[in-house]
Amino acid sequence: MAVMPDSWIREMAHSKGMIEPFIESQKRQNCISYGVSSYGYDARVSEEFKIFTNVDSALVDPKQFATESFVERTGDVCVIPPNSFALARTVEYFRVPRDILVICLGKSTYARCGIIVNVTPLEPEWEGHVTLEFSNTTPLPAKIYANEGACQFIFLKADSLCDVSYADRSGKYQGQVGVTLPKL
Repeated sequence: MAVMPDSWIREMAHSKGMIEPFIESQKRQNCISYGVSSYGYDARVSEEFKIFTNVDSALVDPKQFATESFVERTGDVCVIPPNSFALARTVEYFRVPRDILVICLGKSTYARCGIIVNVTPLEPEWEGHVTLEFSNTTPLPAKIYANEGACQFIFLKADSLCDVSYADRSGKYQGQVGVTLPKL
């Protein structure tokens, strides 16, 4: 497997619509950086947030997810309560080629503040807005800035094509738009 460079990312974004909207170069002026980097793409978090709360004493169960577990917010910032969690999504819509596996890593700016970004791998031929999981591991409220960088996607090219892609098996999160909750 090879890590794909900025030139390949640009070519795939332009010719195949792999990332839309696509930012040609890294934007850094007065914001948490986003756009193409040397060997990845720094995606932005959108203005849609689902913040977990325990107001209704709901139980978080991935097999029977209760919408009472969170409150919805839209805006330029999201404040995550201490030791809590929020879901969001990328501004960008991704279309992963069949010979590519995408790994996501959190931005160091957030990590240094105790904010962890988690995303599972984007499998071959998956497409959609990526649902992002933000964990505030601190005892203080934490801010997330919409329309700024949240995480970096690394594109790994396989040596050969997979027999069955995410699209082939009709994956349950295929084509997701907006912040997508757990599905069974």
